[in-house]
Amino acid sequence: MSSNDNNPKVVDLNQRTTAAALGERPAEAFGQVRTHALKRLTALATTLFENADDALFDLASKADSNAVQATYFDGMREVRKKRQQIELRFQEQLARQFIDFVAGRGIGGKPETNATGELSLSLVDNTELEESLAVASMVAKTENRLQRVLFALNQRLSHITNQRVEDANSPIGPTAVGQAFRQASGELEVELPVRLIIYKLFDRYVMGGLDAFYDELNALLVHAGVLPQMRATVQRRPGAPAPPPRAPGAPAVPGAPMPQQMPDGFDGGAGAGYLPVDAAAAELQANLYSSLRAMLANRRTDIDGATAAGIPTGYTTVNYNPNVAPLNIPELLSALTILQNQNLSAQSAAESAQVALKVKEELLGQAGKLRGETGANVSGADEDTIDLVGLLFEYILQDRNLPAEMQAMLGRLQIPFLKVALLDKHLFARRTHPARVLLDSLAQACVGWSEESDRDRRLHDKVKEIVESLLKDFEDDLGIFDRVRIDFEAFVETNKRRADLAEQRASEATRGREKLLDARRTAAREIMQRIENRPVPELIKNLLSRPWANYLVLVMLRQGDTSNEWRHALRFADELIWSVQPKHNAAERERLQAILPQLEKTLRHGLATVAFDENDVRRLMQQLNVVYQSLLQPAEPTQVTEAPPLELTDPMPLANQDAGDSVMASIEEEPDPQPAEPPTENWVQAVRELKVGTWIEFLDANGAKERAKLSWISPISSKYLFVNRKGLKVADRTAAQLAADLAAGHVTVLEEVPLFDRALDAIVERLKAAHAAKSPTATADEASQQPAAS
Repeated sequence: MSSNDNNPKVVDLNQRTTAAALGERPAEAFGQVRTHALKRLTALATTLFENADDALFDLASKADSNAVQATYFDGMREVRKKRQQIELRFQEQLARQFIDFVAGRGIGGKPETNATGELSLSLVDNTELEESLAVASMVAKTENRLQRVLFALNQRLSHITNQRVEDANSPIGPTAVGQAFRQASGELEVELPVRLIIYKLFDRYVMGGLDAFYDELNALLVHAGVLPQMRATVQRRPGAPAPPPRAPGAPAVPGAPMPQQMPDGFDGGAGAGYLPVDAAAAELQANLYSSLRAMLANRRTDIDGATAAGIPTGYTTVNYNPNVAPLNIPELLSALTILQNQNLSAQSAAESAQVALKVKEELLGQAGKLRGETGANVSGADEDTIDLVGLLFEYILQDRNLPAEMQAMLGRLQIPFLKVALLDKHLFARRTHPARVLLDSLAQACVGWSEESDRDRRLHDKVKEIVESLLKDFEDDLGIFDRVRIDFEAFVETNKRRADLAEQRASEATRGREKLLDARRTAAREIMQRIENRPVPELIKNLLSRPWANYLVLVMLRQGDTSNEWRHALRFADELIWSVQPKHNAAERERLQAILPQLEKTLRHGLATVAFDENDVRRLMQQLNVVYQSLLQPAEPTQVTEAPPLELTDPMPLANQDAGDSVMASIEEEPDPQPAEPPTENWVQAVRELKVGTWIEFLDANGAKERAKLSWISPISSKYLFVNRKGLKVADRTAAQLAADLAAGHVTVLEEVPLFDRALDAIVERLKAAHAAKSPTATADEASQQPAAS
């Protein structure tokens, strides 16, 4: 047939002709897709409504108040009433999206404009925002789950329509299906909780049924001869790491990136692999990422390019020029590689922040130069990725957990991480992504860094080496992040062993001092209780408050205060004090005579235990003998005859005792300084919740900062011991002192949540605040606060 022959060929479907013959019957193939889609998707919606009644009734029966129950029952009635109308409108919306797609207008999920041309989504209320986020979340999860089958389907649709079909503009993609149902369900007049239940059922029965639906469409097109030999996976580049062995039944490439976003031949670095992850945690991460995507998409609805409140000017949306084709991933990567090789690094956190704001502008400018055009466009999804990475690194450059020097160092990784995000969208959806794990590991190691604790600059130089290695060597091989991470974690582990040893010594020394001090105070109290306000000769006071108190300390440290030795030592003190009291009758003198040998034996044992000088022992015994001879006389003296007191030496002085101090010094030691005002209960509770391993930052009166880790909490004094990253003691504080310092801002508790998670949470809150600032309620509140016009 000649090239200008318009007569169609007859295609033998049994031979599954190649794509070369298919362009001659595109309308028929596309019509089959349309017919099957309308039939199957409408059937899935019918299944949803068949289950809605039971779901709402079950919720109503479990409601904990009459008002909530009434909400669900009203919802049941409204759903029954509007069901046929919604199903019909859902089918009409799907059909309209096919018409719009053929006309090149895209799907009907974009925000509608009002009469003045302004986008209504810029002023949506909270209910619409919740609805938008619910739809965006289920769409994103479905796209992630079905990325490979969607890739194949999009390629086949592109072939028969001569248009570039992606998830975002496909008339049968999850986005189109979700938006069609959202438009159709607008007929429902129900409370937000009921509406969200309907969306959950839509997610389960419609989005959950897309797996089989897309398989059917692919099979239909293959049977029609549309790209029957197309491979489901993209070829790996030569030299890229091979994927790990696959378990039976596992996906072809675990954690594979979105293929339609990939340069030809790139597999997303799946060979680098992902670390094991908890399924629940992975689901939470996917939901968070879905919310981010939805909020960023809503931000892009400002057609004039004006930035939303709270979003820096560096992240304004790109003014779309329909005459310029959007940049593809290879073009963006090429431009980023050029920027990566240029001198974009800064030496301070402030300079890095300025560079971070310019990356988007520099990227688009460089990409335009590569094309030979004055301007450049990017797709909405790629623009959101660029902005998200920019917001991530802006957070890093402001993160109080990181010292300023480390902020600047990690901030230089923005371009490599932007490359990663464009190559593999799982960077934001999976905590176990190799690049993400590396960044979290670097940030965690840097939390306790200070010039004082890193005088040899081992950690500083290692982090710098890693940053410069990624800037120099990373192009598109994601395996480099795993290799660098393994090397860095080995470095951290080696240094951690040294720090752990020093930390153990510091805590053991503190623990030993506390036990000794506690034993001394306990012994001092026991002796004081026995001699206070009693007529005891000075000789006996000195004996008990010095050498015998030291013996009590040793017994308590060795055997504890519940041992027989402890009880015997205290019994000796009681009997010694009794022995020197005046004896008023023969019975008392007989008892004294009987116990003297045992008293002498016990005393000699105790004095020998504390290494009391032998000459002093003899002199002490002589003086005691004088005392007891006086007490054993038949005449009943009114008071004991005092012998010249023995000057007792003290081989093991009590804490803070000078030579002439008594046991009272152990009790009357200078107490720990107390705050001027008792801290409030919320600050005390914050101190109680501190866990060993928590990092804090001390701020002294001169403004100097020192970072330290909580190493140990004393079970005796309840003091908190802090060490630096080398394991050396920095400070110890009582709970009251810490609470007062927290209240005064002299102590800051650093967050334990990984850097990437903290950043994503902060970005979500920031985007929510930006949206709230533009809502009608916020606008009305602001207007009410303005002074009335004169």
